[in-house]
Amino acid sequence: MLSRLSDLTDRFHGASTADCQCLCSFEEPTGTAVGDRVELVVDADGCPGRGDLAASPECRATVVDALADRDADVVRSVSGGRERTYADRAAALLLAAGRFVERAAFHDERLAERARRDPLGAAHDARGRADATATIAAETGLAEVAAAVGGGDGDGNDGGVGDDDSDRDTDTDHDDTADKADVGRYGHALAPFVGPTVARAHVRLATPPDATLVDRWSLDTGATVRLYDRAGDGREYHLEPVAHTLDDRSTRTLAAAEERLAHGGVEGGTRAPGRAVRAVADDDEPVETLAGELATYTRGHGVLEDPFADPRVSDVFVTAPVTENPVRVTVDGETVPTNVRLTPGGVATLASRFRRTSGKPFSRATPTIDAVVDVGENAAVDGEAGSVRVAGVSAPASDGLGFAFRRHDAEAWTLPALVANDTLPADAAAVLSVAVERAAAGLVAGARGAGKTTLLGALLWELPARTRTVTIEDTPELPVDALQTQGRDVQPLYAGSDDGAALTPTEALRTALRLGEGALVVGEVRGEEAATLYEAMRVGASGSAVLGTIHGDGGQAVRERVVSDLDVPESSFGATDLLVTCAAGDSRHVASIEEVRTTDDGVRFASLFERTGYGLEPTGTVARGNSTLVADLTRADESYADLRRLLDEREKGLAALATTGRTRPDDVVAAYRGRGRGRKR
Repeated sequence: MLSRLSDLTDRFHGASTADCQCLCSFEEPTGTAVGDRVELVVDADGCPGRGDLAASPECRATVVDALADRDADVVRSVSGGRERTYADRAAALLLAAGRFVERAAFHDERLAERARRDPLGAAHDARGRADATATIAAETGLAEVAAAVGGGDGDGNDGGVGDDDSDRDTDTDHDDTADKADVGRYGHALAPFVGPTVARAHVRLATPPDATLVDRWSLDTGATVRLYDRAGDGREYHLEPVAHTLDDRSTRTLAAAEERLAHGGVEGGTRAPGRAVRAVADDDEPVETLAGELATYTRGHGVLEDPFADPRVSDVFVTAPVTENPVRVTVDGETVPTNVRLTPGGVATLASRFRRTSGKPFSRATPTIDAVVDVGENAAVDGEAGSVRVAGVSAPASDGLGFAFRRHDAEAWTLPALVANDTLPADAAAVLSVAVERAAAGLVAGARGAGKTTLLGALLWELPARTRTVTIEDTPELPVDALQTQGRDVQPLYAGSDDGAALTPTEALRTALRLGEGALVVGEVRGEEAATLYEAMRVGASGSAVLGTIHGDGGQAVRERVVSDLDVPESSFGATDLLVTCAAGDSRHVASIEEVRTTDDGVRFASLFERTGYGLEPTGTVARGNSTLVADLTRADESYADLRRLLDEREKGLAALATTGRTRPDDVVAAYRGRGRGRKR
């Protein structure tokens, strides 16, 4: 039986694949943090069918023959610098066909041969029989997969070869009509991810099935975004990167330039990609475009630079295992899937880049990373290069590499800018402005992604210009550089809980208190440093405002976290003057502002602003003269009414800046000159 199968396989190779020049090899990628993955790599350079398994029955037969010998998780064909990746149901169909051919050849040579070129038609034929081939089709999964892709019923409409074709000798050529029908059937069943080899990402450019176009826009990177509404499945962020729209000639040039660059054929640092392209491109090719794309995929963050450059996208998620999950983005406040998947090699390249640029360990021994990386000019938003915060995990902490990215705006936010974009109204902003200016102790609370750090950074511009400020962060996110550029005295300290950190959060806080009297800003209050921080608040050790962020939804939740979880005495927590809670819905916004009151019965909260159907509205506490915060902010020569008038003036000033578009740091600093100094605590 084995010799018969061998003879049959040899005859298949000698007959049906005579026009196919594809070379198949099995690879097990290493260094990708994806274990036990086998890829069938098809070198289709020089093959007339170019390894296009949907269009070329001969190439399809070559791949099925290979899978008759060994299983693979994915099939990847490469031709002319372009890669076609067959995954999910497409890979399952090819694998099932290979298994079917290996077993069915003993029982029915003709049906096995048909399965090599036309697995959908063979599946339909086998299902209609009452012999061993029907059982084999079921056991190998061919019948199930063919049905799942909607093919194989034999009527020529949804995937099968016609019934009158079932006995045709597959060694003979189909007529033109049959060839077109074959392409149509397999264009759906074997729809690949297609893209240049340099991309190391799968991008499905075809319109999602049963989808309605909702919106379309272009990015500064040159990419196009389409937002689709998929019937019953929500929305999809559909990305069309520049590299995936290049013609065959440009794609080959891009691949040749990458190879030259990888093998050290050019020098020049940041200019090397351009030199590599010019070394292999013809005069009439789009050299600058190709150079930019080569830089994006070899020096930048590849396909992710497109969503990084989208001002409507705040977060990007790469979920492990990357071979099974699409990249997801948060666009306009809604998290949706995209038409993009990273390859194991692509995500491993990202991990290596983050290790190098952050200087932080990231391996099996240290399977997490938290860093901020510059996305560079390729992913600039409105001409301004920014950065992204990267949180990553790897095995053994997860099933391979996974990342969460949050884009930071290159331009620092100010309080007038947040008023202008409706994060909070001018009257609420005025209360925060005066409180920070006059040395209040405040916390900005909210869930992840609610905009806590953005608001905290904006509040730093409200500190008196001569105030010395010390910031403590594990990952730099506050606008320290922008503040220093405007002449502010800001000393950053970086602390962490990992073994490689120079300072623990508690050590950093104690160091900050020795670095001179001034404002103290803690990027996130979350551990044992909380007790030291609140002791500093209680005794007024900083001499100015004490600000920070914390996870929590409103006063009671924050109190529970600080007092119960972080073991801070309630009397120390009472040193907090106000609490601002941020939230994210259709957009990020301030949900409430509360003042903290210490009574004989413990800490209580009084609401100054609450979110209603009309936005963030004052509760009347300040207007009625009942705010302990306002009373505490008055100087010795001022009355409560004087503070009310100052709040009104500050509200008008902030509103004027917002409505006239003077919201950039330069504008705000100029407008704030002459403000009074803060109160002594």
